Amino acid sequence: MQIIPAIDLKDNKCVRLTEGKDETSIVFNDDPVKQASYFQSIGCKKIHIVDLDAAFGRSEINFNTIKEIRLATKIPIQLGGGIRSEKDAKKYFDLGIENLIIGSMSIDQPEKLTRLAEEYKYRIYVSLDIKENEIMIKGWKRKSSIKINDVLKLYNKSNIKGYVITDIKNDGMLRGLNLDFIKKIAKNIQEKNMLNKSIIIAGGLTDYDDLKNLKMLNFKNIEGIISGKSFYVKNIDLVEAQKILNTDG
Repeated sequence: MQIIPAIDLKDNKCVRLTEGKDETSIVFNDDPVKQASYFQSIGCKKIHIVDLDAAFGRSEINFNTIKEIRLATKIPIQLGGGIRSEKDAKKYFDLGIENLIIGSMSIDQPEKLTRLAEEYKYRIYVSLDIKENEIMIKGWKRKSSIKINDVLKLYNKSNIKGYVITDIKNDGMLRGLNLDFIKKIAKNIQEKNMLNKSIIIAGGLTDYDDLKNLKMLNFKNIEGIISGKSFYVKNIDLVEAQKILNTDG
């Protein structure tokens, strides 16, 4: 299991939001490229980038910054935010982004997402952004009519890599992982014989106890957990966090 540090981009700066609300933005670093290089230098195996402007319908603002991050680093990047067409996806894959995280298109246009996953096998994660058992789309502003189980059935036999599952009400709140939420989702995926699909957890990571508790759940298909505000407010050290995830006990 990996600790995956996050860079949320808004106006070409590293920011953090609370519950995904645009107006709650706090800048933590004016230089996202330097931040990404730091993550690589301490041994992180992957970087999680979200283009918040694109998610809120303001495309292209951060594209050059994303390009600069890709050129400055060699470790894999998983990128989400505002990828709502096959053209958008191709643009980022051509840039050298290893994995894309796609939410709205996976819900509104599943046939297109399935076709895209066939072209880019095991490089796409479906984003399950969940609030009160409902999937939220369009920058977490609109409730989807499709239920979680329906989405899992849609992509059970597809060539997606897995799911990035975000607990929206916990995102940026620093009040601990909702372990019941994680258990329910992970068990649901496991019971549908989707053990070949990875799970990445987002929303709520606060401290080292969360990492220990997550490991104790013992779900083999949890690939990693995203660290956003917990890193930026210095609640956790990423190197120490990875050591905890590497231990057997």
